[in-house]
Amino acid sequence: MVDARKPLAERLQEVLGDRLRSCDEQLGEVTVEIGPSDLYGVMRSLRDDLRFEQLTDVCGVDYAAWKQDEWITDQASGTGFSRGVRGNTFARLGLTGVYGLDPVTTNTGRRFAAVYHLLSLSNNERLRVRTYCDNDDFPVLDSVVSIWAGANWFEREAFDLYGIIFDGHPDLRRILTDYGFVGHPFRKDFPLIGNVEVRYNEEKGRVVYQPVTIEPRVLVPRVIRQDNRYAEPEEDASNG
Repeated sequence: MVDARKPLAERLQEVLGDRLRSCDEQLGEVTVEIGPSDLYGVMRSLRDDLRFEQLTDVCGVDYAAWKQDEWITDQASGTGFSRGVRGNTFARLGLTGVYGLDPVTTNTGRRFAAVYHLLSLSNNERLRVRTYCDNDDFPVLDSVVSIWAGANWFEREAFDLYGIIFDGHPDLRRILTDYGFVGHPFRKDFPLIGNVEVRYNEEKGRVVYQPVTIEPRVLVPRVIRQDNRYAEPEEDASNG
């Protein structure tokens, strides 16, 4: 049994050894990266040897265009939630080539990832585990449902929204979108207006699919204007 009095990072290195690709600690939280081929074995070790009894979440991530600006301009802020007209991600419907920006590189084995959040009730510790899928075109990871039953719906969610296949899952099907939905909404190459929409057809007496009729909506970035509304107040000369 591993000595629980040792720091978590030290115990992880002791138990996982070469299977541990990286271990980072920020703000008192530990994040480790492991290879996809080691995922199942590592998770078993974390549960049995390091006593992480509970899986609290599984999050899919799409790192396409990671660290790239959503739009390019010298007249607006580079931060915030606004999206500009000149996008440079897959979700901008091919505008990358139009504006001369570098397209997102695919099939790097570093686009899709799953992030697992673990909790040790015995040691009152939390751990974040990240693993990347080897193939960007067909991302596959081992299911951990047999280790933590609570992973069932989490893996279905990551499959539904990101298209990550979890090999060994007992019932891998969509959980948030409709059964006939086309595509995976959280992928950064998914069109902002979607692929199809549904409506009720009174003649057929059922819901039918049809091409999207919604007009694309462009959100203008937040512009910082240099005028008296935003200017810093001038110091009173009499007060120094």
